Amino acid sequence: MKLSRQFTVFGSAIFCVVIFSLYLMLDRGHLDYPKSPRREGSFPQWPCSLTPNRACWGGLGHLPGQLSMLQEKIDHLERLLAENNEIISNIRDSVINLSESVEDGPKSSQGNFSQGAGSPLLPSKQSSLVVDPEDCSFALQSGSRNSDVQMLDVYSLIPFDNPDGGVWKQGFDISYLFNEWDSKPLQVFVVPHSHNDPGWLKTFDDYFREMTQYIFNNMVIKLKEDSRRKFMWSEISYLSKWWDTIDKPKKDAVKSLLQNGQFEIVTGGWVMPDEAAAHYFALIDQLIEGHQWVGKNLGVKPRSGWAIDPFGHSPTMAYLLKRAGFSHMLIQRVHYAVKKHFALHKTLEFYWRQNWDLESGTDIFCHMMPFYSYDIPHTCGPDPKICCQFDFKRLPGGRFGCPWGVPPETIHLGNVQKRAEMLLDQYRKKSKLFRTTVVLAPLGDDFRYCERTEWDHQFKNYQLLFDYMNSHPEYNVKIQFGTLSDYFDALDKEDVTIGKNSQSTFPVLSGDFFTYADRDDHYWSGYFTSRPFYKRMDRILESHLRAAEILYYFALKQAQKYKISKFLSSSHYMALTEARRNLGLFQHHDAITGTAKDWVVAFIFDEVVNVHQTISTMTPLVSTAVEKQQSVFKAFFKNSVDSVLAVLTFYCSAFLYLVVCNPSEQDRISVVSVYVSSPTAQVTSASGKPVEIQMSAVWNTASTISQTAYEELINKEDGKHHEVKVQFSWYGTTSKKDKSGAYLFLPDGEAKPYVYTALPFVRVQHGRFYSDVTCFLEHVTHRVRLYNIQGIEGQSVEVSNIVDIRKEHNREIAMRISSSINSQNRFYTDLNGYQIQPRMTMSKLPLQANVYPMTTMAYIQDAKHRLTLLSAQSLGVSSLKSGQIEVIMDRRLMQDDNRGLEQGVHDNKVTANLFRILLEKRSVVNMEEEKKSVSYPSLVSHVTSSFLNHPVFTMTEKIPVPSLQLLGEFSPLLSSLPCDIHLVNLRTIQSKVDGKHSDEAALILHRKGFDCRFSSRDTGLLCSTTQGKILVQKLFSMFTVASLIPSSLSLMHSPPDARNISEIHLSPMEISTFRIQLR
Repeated sequence: MKLSRQFTVFGSAIFCVVIFSLYLMLDRGHLDYPKSPRREGSFPQWPCSLTPNRACWGGLGHLPGQLSMLQEKIDHLERLLAENNEIISNIRDSVINLSESVEDGPKSSQGNFSQGAGSPLLPSKQSSLVVDPEDCSFALQSGSRNSDVQMLDVYSLIPFDNPDGGVWKQGFDISYLFNEWDSKPLQVFVVPHSHNDPGWLKTFDDYFREMTQYIFNNMVIKLKEDSRRKFMWSEISYLSKWWDTIDKPKKDAVKSLLQNGQFEIVTGGWVMPDEAAAHYFALIDQLIEGHQWVGKNLGVKPRSGWAIDPFGHSPTMAYLLKRAGFSHMLIQRVHYAVKKHFALHKTLEFYWRQNWDLESGTDIFCHMMPFYSYDIPHTCGPDPKICCQFDFKRLPGGRFGCPWGVPPETIHLGNVQKRAEMLLDQYRKKSKLFRTTVVLAPLGDDFRYCERTEWDHQFKNYQLLFDYMNSHPEYNVKIQFGTLSDYFDALDKEDVTIGKNSQSTFPVLSGDFFTYADRDDHYWSGYFTSRPFYKRMDRILESHLRAAEILYYFALKQAQKYKISKFLSSSHYMALTEARRNLGLFQHHDAITGTAKDWVVAFIFDEVVNVHQTISTMTPLVSTAVEKQQSVFKAFFKNSVDSVLAVLTFYCSAFLYLVVCNPSEQDRISVVSVYVSSPTAQVTSASGKPVEIQMSAVWNTASTISQTAYEELINKEDGKHHEVKVQFSWYGTTSKKDKSGAYLFLPDGEAKPYVYTALPFVRVQHGRFYSDVTCFLEHVTHRVRLYNIQGIEGQSVEVSNIVDIRKEHNREIAMRISSSINSQNRFYTDLNGYQIQPRMTMSKLPLQANVYPMTTMAYIQDAKHRLTLLSAQSLGVSSLKSGQIEVIMDRRLMQDDNRGLEQGVHDNKVTANLFRILLEKRSVVNMEEEKKSVSYPSLVSHVTSSFLNHPVFTMTEKIPVPSLQLLGEFSPLLSSLPCDIHLVNLRTIQSKVDGKHSDEAALILHRKGFDCRFSSRDTGLLCSTTQGKILVQKLFSMFTVASLIPSSLSLMHSPPDARNISEIHLSPMEISTFRIQLR
């Protein structure tokens, strides 16, 4: 037998220690109740599960069964009857069901499936998926039919010809009449800001030590000197670090500046996150972490979104901000041709609506900055040569000047009129691109306002210009320093219809802003894949953090319930907080993107790996047994940044507990793999009965294969053959001056086939539960595995590619899946794991422009079939020809691409990419529907993606002798949640008094939109749908819901009619947060 599993090396895997420890504590909570005596030294063996698993594993080794075990469990539970009659009743019902299922198999996927002795490994075959017909209507009717601007249409309209626009190179000449503002004066808000990357050319700590702390220190002094001065800040990670170093008077001064409107927090997330590679779980988590910190320490609630540096913008982020309580937002990095098109039509300000929104509930007002960059030369108006002269940090004698050759001048009485009129001319021209007379003029750049001299130069010179303009009524202008919310407030006042969410003044837009280009054919599609090792690491960290969060809250409630003093709740919560913040830092738009200096990336990785140093404090929960177990896990997951396999071999002379934890909210049938030292190893269930296992097959010798890894998939339902080829290919970089780098993808043409000189070594394995073929190429170890199980994992083909291109130069390796599906030029990619965005491959665009971000899936389809590639990591994906999906798996580039990084990408790691290929039969009558601006995965695809990104955890503990008391499983959920509802997180809320935990948690649920036009037979799903309804008191099996109150997404706001609810009702696609308290 080979019970094998490949583990991607990742320091944060210590979360498994956390989960196991919390699981043990939860188990003790049930066993150590004062009225329930328990034998010393006995070790509980409960497979841990959020929902009841269909398969339970017991010990590894030979563990004799005890015939009286089930009766002992019932006796034990009866001793707790007075504590919770309802739970006992449910468990007894389950025991009855289980006794029947020994012979007949389980009857249903509903109810509490806590299984005891003798439960079979696999259930009987499920015939079909049960979906409420009303749950299918949403996908059939959805789509923003009333959007004025649909980005798919915009791309079809724009010629992408890039003519020279004059002083505004990527735009056009702007003119105006001097009397245009006679009836309504121009209002200008100059907004000082400083953009601070938490890691890019320097590490987070280096930036803080050398620059950021001085920005804050000088802000407190310089804003107090003049009440007309304003300043704005976004990155809470830096503000938090500074806050911990300052005294109370300085803290009070900051709060005073916030209260009088001189200082504003915008967005308020832990970082300004990337919007292409980041998963929505992590986007929400860093937003909550920032908002919780701001609320507790500053007592304010951010109102406006500010995203000036992410390399393209996703509607997912707009949705999250809207649900967090924001009404306005700003974006910057959008394709220059799109900006020009919007400027011509005065659509740079719009209501951003989700593609799936049938009405207007997701509308958020968005301002798109019109010019090349967010720096001062590109924010006052269309002419950077003029605007640069009003960046007073560039005064002669400074460290840098204006690249256009004309420096700024200090403002004085002799030049104030001329300079004021020059600047006002730019403001007027900028206003002509918008529909109102209110102008936003940001005044900042990266790490600005570090020095007191810059504060003085900027504020004093601008104030002289403001005073002069405001004192001359013939200019018809009112100009002042402001914050982002000052600008949006003025916009609301000018046109009151904005505040009423009317579309009379501003258009409604739907769609996204990928792929970004800042000039020429320089498309920023390279970073979708750059440093994929870290992108995979990020997804694993998310999964482990989520599991630890959920189990921590259950453990906290158990500890409180049974007065378990060994559970160090405060120190464990601090460890979770550090883990959240490390994950948040990794979502920064130069971290997960792979676009920082190599030593900065290494530092970020070390920070994530070292999470275990704080989280390991959560392990000593149950005396010395856990302490011994801790060393096992240190060996199980080795801290290596170059190895992709780090698996502990279990020596079968020992007795081991094997705990399997299902972090999903769904029942699942999964193959659990471990390495063992002997083919005679036995695995027994909680009843002592042997569990069905698969021994590894003897490897075959190499055999001749074609250059395509796989050529056929057979649909299990109709038995038809479908040609699906998996190939590898290479991209080079262009011979032009500007070449591919960390950000840019500038290929030398179409991909070249991967060619090998000698036939690869091939290994074939056949088994009861899975069979696979592994092909060893020079740069890729390619494994294709098919599971022979009835669960969801049996519906798709698993593809694992271990990629090593460390010896290559200026090459990028891709995997191409070719099929007979007639997809033409349409394909579909997900955005942040949250929604699907239709794409069109356009011949008028260069190849690199047709590459898009894929966070969790991409698919192609025709009227009869859909082929989906599901991914466990974010990568760049395309469909350059009909029937194809191509994903770029790694890239090694030897030069900088002139976007500020000043290095190539040559610190590659051996990287394990994991995918699933799912072929589904679909039935579509009207192919015109394929042109809709919205699409949805099937339920099978949704759950497959969830299981791929949240695999089961296996944990072990060595024991000297077999335990006589093996218990069943720990299942805090009463049953599976509906198939379309995902438990995003159960996140313990921070106390408002100190940094410790409160008694509440944030219950975050997502109801996914899905397409029903797929076969519902033999899907492997063990759940149903309920029109988004969940009865609160039937949610948990071991806890009572004391309160459940709706909240905004990030917990900043409560609805006006917020009250304790007894039923949750989620609309399709919505993510909802509730404040929950269990007892």
